[in-house]
Amino acid sequence: MTAIQSGSRVTLTFALHLESGELVDETTQPASFEVGDGKLLPHFEQLLEGLEAGAKRSFVIEEAFGVHNPKNLQFFSLNSFEEAPEPGLVMNFSSPSGDLPGVINSVTNEQVEVDFNHPLAGKTILFSVEILDVDNSRQTSNGINIRNEI
Repeated sequence: MTAIQSGSRVTLTFALHLESGELVDETTQPASFEVGDGKLLPHFEQLLEGLEAGAKRSFVIEEAFGVHNPKNLQFFSLNSFEEAPEPGLVMNFSSPSGDLPGVINSVTNEQVEVDFNHPLAGKTILFSVEILDVDNSRQTSNGINIRNEI
């Protein structure tokens, strides 16, 4: 059997749950990606290395989406919003590097607290995966990834 390694084309199904059991995300159809293409976080990819087609595994990952950084909480004047935001609402904010999503934490008569951390930052995640297929046919025996055929 072929094991997952850097450059492997992998087809899988997965589910992400919080410690409480709440479902965060799951595939409804098999998903394919190339290990190292940036579609999965690097530490998720590392957990898959060495697995083969047919493998089913579950992993507990602490702070899978990073630590919650209090410096990513910011306050804005309520007057700076066209419509009154509500707690839990995800909004895009303009920044020098492009749009940045933020979650409205709280709203008072004067200010709005916005959390720019990833919504899952600081949370422990249960990552369950089933590997459906591993394709290493585009790699040579020395591990060099072949992208263009002549």
